[in-house]
Amino acid sequence: MPSAIPLATYRLQLTADFGFDKAATVVPYLKALGITHLYASPVMKARKGSTHGYDTVDHSQFNPELGGEAGFARLSEALARHDLGLIIDFVPNHVGVHFSDNPWWLDVLEWGQASPHAVSFDIDWDQLAFRARGGVLLPILGVSYGEALEGGDIQLRYDADEGSFSAWYFEHRLPIAPERYGEILRMIVKEADAAETEAGRRLLSLAARYTGLRRPNRKEAPAFKTELKDIAEAADVISHGLAAYRAGRDRPAQTLALHHLLERQNYKLGHWRLASSDINYRRFFDVNGLAGLRVEDASTFAATHRLVKQLVSEGRLQGIRLDHIDGLRDPAQYCQRLRRLVRDAQGNANPFYTVIEKILCEHERLPHFAGVQGTTGYEWMNAITQVLVDAKGLEALDETWRQISNRPPRLAPYVKEAKRRVLETLLTSEFTVLTRLLARIANGHYSTRDFSADSLRQALELYVLHFPVYRTYLTHSGPTALDRKLIDDTIARARAEWFAADEGIFDFLRDALTMDLLKPGRPPHSAPRVRRFALKVQQFTGPVMAKSLEDTAFYQFHRLLALNEVGGDPASKGLTIPAFHEAMRARAREWPLGMTATATHDTKRGEDARARIAALSEIPGEWTSAVARWKVLNAPHLALHGHLRAPSATFEYMLYQTLLGAWPPEGPDAAFVERIQAYALKAAREGKEETSWLNPHEAYESGIKDFIAKILDPTLSGEFLDALQTLARRVALLGALNSLSQLTLKATLPGVPDFYQGTEFWDLSLVDPDNRRPVDFAAREAALGVLDDPDWHDLVKSRPDGRLKLAWTRHLLKLRNGLPDIFAQGDYQPLDVQGAHADHVIAFARRRGRAAAIVVVARQFAAFTQAGREWPTFEGFDAAVDISGYTAPGLARNQLPVAQAFRDFPAAIIEARTASAAKPSRQRLSA
Repeated sequence: MPSAIPLATYRLQLTADFGFDKAATVVPYLKALGITHLYASPVMKARKGSTHGYDTVDHSQFNPELGGEAGFARLSEALARHDLGLIIDFVPNHVGVHFSDNPWWLDVLEWGQASPHAVSFDIDWDQLAFRARGGVLLPILGVSYGEALEGGDIQLRYDADEGSFSAWYFEHRLPIAPERYGEILRMIVKEADAAETEAGRRLLSLAARYTGLRRPNRKEAPAFKTELKDIAEAADVISHGLAAYRAGRDRPAQTLALHHLLERQNYKLGHWRLASSDINYRRFFDVNGLAGLRVEDASTFAATHRLVKQLVSEGRLQGIRLDHIDGLRDPAQYCQRLRRLVRDAQGNANPFYTVIEKILCEHERLPHFAGVQGTTGYEWMNAITQVLVDAKGLEALDETWRQISNRPPRLAPYVKEAKRRVLETLLTSEFTVLTRLLARIANGHYSTRDFSADSLRQALELYVLHFPVYRTYLTHSGPTALDRKLIDDTIARARAEWFAADEGIFDFLRDALTMDLLKPGRPPHSAPRVRRFALKVQQFTGPVMAKSLEDTAFYQFHRLLALNEVGGDPASKGLTIPAFHEAMRARAREWPLGMTATATHDTKRGEDARARIAALSEIPGEWTSAVARWKVLNAPHLALHGHLRAPSATFEYMLYQTLLGAWPPEGPDAAFVERIQAYALKAAREGKEETSWLNPHEAYESGIKDFIAKILDPTLSGEFLDALQTLARRVALLGALNSLSQLTLKATLPGVPDFYQGTEFWDLSLVDPDNRRPVDFAAREAALGVLDDPDWHDLVKSRPDGRLKLAWTRHLLKLRNGLPDIFAQGDYQPLDVQGAHADHVIAFARRRGRAAAIVVVARQFAAFTQAGREWPTFEGFDAAVDISGYTAPGLARNQLPVAQAFRDFPAAIIEARTASAAKPSRQRLSA
C-alpha cells in the first residue's frame, strides 16, 4: 500500500506514443530509483493527437490514445505490484473546443442557451454586435468569413446515421439548430425536384408537422431526427438537394442561402484574428481552442469530477495536481468541494495529496485552501537558483545588460509595457467585457452614472497595469484583509498616474473590486453585476500577468536567463544564505508537504541548462569579454536591411546564454542547430518586439534562422566555435557542480521533491516542446543497474555521460526512504558555518524527535575550480559547520570541517542524533 503523502514524485508526460502501457514498463525502474509516486500528465480524453493532454474534451472517460480504461487498469496493476502511488494532473478550468470531439460544446452550438451544458461555459451571449439573437463567436476561420463562404470552405452536410445537419469548416463541425431543419428540408426537396417522390413527400410532411417558434424543441428533436434517418431514400434526396446550399463565387443564390442559414444559428463564424477583440467566451489565456469551464456550477463540478471520485473510491488514485487554479472563479469554494468529494469517496482515514499549480510573485504568500498541501514548487525552484547565483556577479551583469539594451536593469517597466500591449491585442475582448460590465454598474445609480465608459476603461486599465501579482481571492462574502490591502495599494498606484479629474472614479472602482458597493447604507447597485465584476476581474488579471510576464517580459529581459523562470524574478539580486534559511524555516512550518520542482513541462529551460547559465554570475568579467569578442566575430552573419538587424543586440545576447546552457558535451550536430532555431523562433515571437505570433516578421525571423545556422557552421565560424567550446567546457563543469547542489537541496529541504521525466541524466533541454522529447528510459535503467555501489571518483571523471547525476539522485532518494519521518515531517534548523569560505556553504539539519540529518551543500565554485577548469578537491576549503547538539559516527567534535564532509563531492548528508528531542512541527495533512 503506497503512502498517502509521497516521499518523491516522478512526472511522466503521456502521449499517444507513450501511453499507459509504456508508462507501466517504467514503473520497476522508478521503484528502483526511489520514487514513491508516479505523477502523470492529464489522463482524461483529450483532443486527438494532443501532446500534453490539457485540451480535455471529455472528463468522463480515459484518453483512448493513451490506452483507454483497459490500459489505465494495467498501469494501476503495475503501480500496485511495486507499491507506488499515483498522482494525476487534472484540468478543472477549461476544455478543448471547436473541431468535432467535445460533446458538451457541440450541444451548446446546436441548442444555444437552451442546452443543459450552456451553464458550464462562461459565455456572454448578448455581446455579439449587429446581431438580433445571442450567440457565441467562433474564431476558427483562416481567412475572412466572406472568403471562406464564397470559396466553398464552409459546407452543409447531412449525417444519415444521426439524422442531423451540420455545417463543416474543414475539421470543425458546426451543428445546425433543429429549429431550422424544416426550412432546410423544404429547400432540399425543391432543389432535388423530389416533391412528387415518396421520400420527398415524407420529408415535406415531417417538416410541416413542426411549425412555430423554436420547433422542433429539445424534447421533440430526437424523435424528429429518428424519423428523418428512417425515411427510405431520404439520404439520396438530401444529397442532391444540398446543392441549394453549396456556396461558391459563381453561385450567388446558394452562397446567400448558406449565409442566411448560418446567421440564424447559435454561433457566428469569424476570422481567427477577431478573437482578440470580439470573442465572448472565457478562454485559457488567449487560446481560442480552450474554453473556460464554470466549475462553480455544482452540476458541472459533479460531472467533470465523476471519474476522479471513482478512482479515489477504488484506491487507484492517491493525489491530484490542480492545473491553473487561478483560472477558477472561486478557488476556495472549489477546493472545499474537492475535499468533500474525496472524503465521500475514501472517508477520513487517510489524507489525499493535493497540490495546486500556483505561480507566486516575489514576497507573495500562498493562501490556505481546504485540503491543499502546497504548490507544484515553482517558488522553491527559484529560491534554490537565487541562493546559488553570485550576488556580486549579478551587479556586474546589471551593467552588462545596461550597455547591451540601453535600458536600466529593472523588470517593472518591461512588465508594464507588456501588459499594455496584451490589453490592446491578445486579451482586448475579455477586457471589453469587464469595462462594459463596470459601466453598467455605474449607470445603475444616479450617483455614479456620470462616470463615462471611456473614463472607467482607462481607470481599470491603470489598475490592471499596476496590479503586482496574478490575482486576489475574493469570495461572495468579500475580500480578506490581505486582498483588501492589495487592492487599496494598487488603486493608489493607479491614481498616481491619473491626469484627468478624479471626482471619485477610483473610489468607485475600488468599491466595485472589493464589493463594498453592496454594503448596507450605500447607494443601491445591482448585486449580481457587482459580484460578477469583482470575481471576473480575478480571473482576468492572472492571464494578463502570465502573458505579460512569463510570455513576454521573460523573452525581452535577458540579464541572466537562469533567473527568467516561471514564478521567478529576472531582476533578482540573489538570495543570501540567512534569507534562504528563513524561507525554509517558514516552509517547514506552513507548507512542509508541497512539491519542490527544479524542472517541469512548463519551465523555460532544463534544470541543468539553468544551472550552467547561473554559473555565469561567478565569471561575469570573462563572460562579458567573451560576448564582446563573439559579437565582433559574428557581425558578418547579421541580417541588415535598412533599420532591421536580425538578431537584435539583446536577442543575440540571449542566444549566447542559450547556447552555453544547452551545449551538448559531444558538440553540436544538425539536430542541435534545428533545436536552437526552433527555440529562437518561439522566443522572438513571444518577446513581441521585432516579430510576434499575431504579426510574424518574415525577414527578421529568416535573419535569425540564418544567423544561427552560420554561427554554428564550422566552415564559416570556426574561431567563434572554438572560443564557445572552450568556455562551454568550463561553464559545463561549474554547471554540473551547481546541478548537484541544486539536486541535493531539492531532495533534503522541506517539501516533496519532484523529478521531471529524464532529468536524472543531465537536462539541457529548452522550453516546450523541446523539453517534451521522448526519454530513453532503457538507457537510464541499464545505467542504474550497474550503480549499486557507485565509485564517485570514477563517476566524476565520466560526468558528461550523466551517470553521476543518476547515482546521486538514487543516493538521495535512498536516504529519504530510509529516513521518511525526518524528511517528510522534520523541522528545519539552520547550522552556523565559520571560516573564510563560509559564504560558500549552505548547512542545515532536518530533525524529528531525536533523529536528524545534517545537510551540507556548497555553492559558487569558480574560486575552487580555476573558474571551471578543474574539478574541486576541497582540501583547502576553509569552512567548518557548527554541529553542537548533534552526534554521529565519526564526528567527535562540535565542528564539522567542510573539507572532511565533501571529499570528492560538493554535498554531504550525515545521519545524526540530537542531544534532546526536537518538538514536532505541525503538518498540514487534511484530506
